[in-house]
Amino acid sequence: MKRGARAIPPSPRAVLVIVTRRIGDVLLATPLIRSVKRAWPEAALDVLVFEGTEGVIAANPDVRRIVTVPQRPRLARHLALLAGCWRRYDVALSLVPGDRPTFYAFVAGKWRAGLLLDSRGERWKRRLLHRWVAFDDLNTHTVVMHLALANAIGIMPRHEVIVSWSDAEALQVQRLLGSNTVPIAVLHTYPKFNYKMWRTEGWIELAHWLRARGFRIVLSGGGDAAEQEFVAALARRMPDGVLNLAGRLSLSASACLLSRARLYVGPDTAMTHAAAALGVPTVALYGPSNPVKWGPWPRAHARDVSPWRRCGSQRVGDVWLLQGVAACVPCLVEGCERNTASFSDCLQHLPSSTVIAAVRDLAGLAAE
Repeated sequence: MKRGARAIPPSPRAVLVIVTRRIGDVLLATPLIRSVKRAWPEAALDVLVFEGTEGVIAANPDVRRIVTVPQRPRLARHLALLAGCWRRYDVALSLVPGDRPTFYAFVAGKWRAGLLLDSRGERWKRRLLHRWVAFDDLNTHTVVMHLALANAIGIMPRHEVIVSWSDAEALQVQRLLGSNTVPIAVLHTYPKFNYKMWRTEGWIELAHWLRARGFRIVLSGGGDAAEQEFVAALARRMPDGVLNLAGRLSLSASACLLSRARLYVGPDTAMTHAAAALGVPTVALYGPSNPVKWGPWPRAHARDVSPWRRCGSQRVGDVWLLQGVAACVPCLVEGCERNTASFSDCLQHLPSSTVIAAVRDLAGLAAE
């Protein structure tokens, strides 16, 4: 932690948290958001995020307002954002060590703190902040990294990931599920990027195994056309009675769906993080991603250390993190061809028997 000369305001009236990254990053910022709100309950707390990621905190009770910006805004839109935020907040916190989020904090906050890379080429950004914390992208979990800012500004860190939805969304989920009392297994089969994807046949084998043991299969997914097509094709090869909700629920309504599940299986996505945070028995399928940094944060984990090792399948509480088996895992790159459209052999070769064994363990089913 690096301190500037100016002290933080003792009772800020307005606070801005900046987390302009992917949906999972926004969800994993909620422990820091909760920490700020509990420390300064009278403060109006706003969050600045990229368009398309706001749904994961749309119903968050700690947030007054969500400000969105495109990932690549036109000049007029960018200038309007900056003008609207100019010194509007007593405190601005940047959770992303990039140029833009740090500059947003400088523009918006009368007092600023943020995460920065501790390197010579990044030193100029320190002048924009009153306090900064060195960003570690390898050995520190994202939740712990965010909470380092809580420690830096002298407030108590709260470790719970906040997953929330509205009453209307809860009613929507109830109508879709009906009064069926059969235990639900939610399968989230489609990550945004191919390099996080498990093999198609594995999902089909898992669905048939679950159905044979009395589970009702529910498929979750977003509204992207390619995602809906993929999930629909899978559903046609799964047992009768599968409920395909891909594209029919918002992010926060999907979180409500998870809260009704007896079991969840999914890859490295925001949905998997939400399931683990809700305490739903979760099987997380990981390949190239670094579990130390990006593993699901289990509901009961309240320590300033990652719950996960870098290598090997492992269980923490109600979460089984299954890692693809290969000498290179985790390689920390995006697919075997080093791009997000390529697939990862370690996940494509992950046996369904391994996933089924983890499901059996979490569900307390007897070995066959």
